[in-house]
Amino acid sequence: ARSSARRWCDVSIAPQHDVRPEMQPPNTVPVLLLQPTQPALLRSQQLVTAAWLNELTAGRLPGVGTWRLFEVDCGLPGVQGRIATAGYMDMYRLEQRPHWNKVADAALLQVLLEHGIGHDSCVILYSRNMLAAARAAHLMLYAGVSDVRLLDGGLTAWHAAGLPLTRSAPNRYPATLAFGAPFPARPEYMIDIAQARSYLRRTDATLVSIRSWTEYCGMTSGYSYIDAKGDIPGARWGRAGIDGDVDSMSAFQHSDGTMLPHQDIARFWREAGILPGQQIAFYCGTGWRASMAFFYAWLMGFPNISVYDGGWYEWSSLSPDYRPESSSLRCAR
Repeated sequence: ARSSARRWCDVSIAPQHDVRPEMQPPNTVPVLLLQPTQPALLRSQQLVTAAWLNELTAGRLPGVGTWRLFEVDCGLPGVQGRIATAGYMDMYRLEQRPHWNKVADAALLQVLLEHGIGHDSCVILYSRNMLAAARAAHLMLYAGVSDVRLLDGGLTAWHAAGLPLTRSAPNRYPATLAFGAPFPARPEYMIDIAQARSYLRRTDATLVSIRSWTEYCGMTSGYSYIDAKGDIPGARWGRAGIDGDVDSMSAFQHSDGTMLPHQDIARFWREAGILPGQQIAFYCGTGWRASMAFFYAWLMGFPNISVYDGGWYEWSSLSPDYRPESSSLRCAR
């Protein structure tokens, strides 16, 4: 079990399969399965399919260049099995208490270098709970890694494709000595609480709450370790998932965890007044769901996006003007 001060990271996967020994995949895969799931996306290549990843790890996709594959989770690597060649990245080294914000830039840089990640790296991420991989992806984009990709649907998609896992120890990629670019290269991808407050005073900017309806309306905090109920006054509701489940992004994903058609996401954001031309900062409770929304918006080509790192946890702790009744009043029907 994880600490009660943190969300559960080792989310179960359905359906469950026994871990099988490595086996040689078929020599050919239908070309259609290797194509991006949503080719109309501006950055469609950054959301990869299980079939594409299987071909890559089998060495049958020349031209990708040097790449790194990582499973992302919390604490020590599990024993449930992982994709062959995958390294392991511990979220506890990327976030810090008390509000589970990003670690200091120097610490983030050290983690990336230890894992052999530089500015020009191609990094593919997956997890059992894809929000963990999305959080790591956002931090790498903030750092300036030039080619960051997510496995659409995470390990569940890999299982659904009938692909094997290994119980061998995580791969350890050679460390690198230098990042190769100013660090962080994209600091605009993250804002702090002072910047978040400034967004509320601007007509060209908006804070977007990636939380459930009951969280947004102040009926629940959503977290066992966050007492305050409510949401940031003036923020727009960008949706998330099932009430009572802070790991759910069902408003954005099919039941198998893969991304909904981007037109559907753009439509409900547009109906909420969340538009590509705005300066947008996504937030949730502590950053994971916001990072998933950020990644989808980035795939869709939204030009001015960021994550408010502290989210509701920090805002409710540090804002003297917080009033718990503000959210419930605005949600009255």
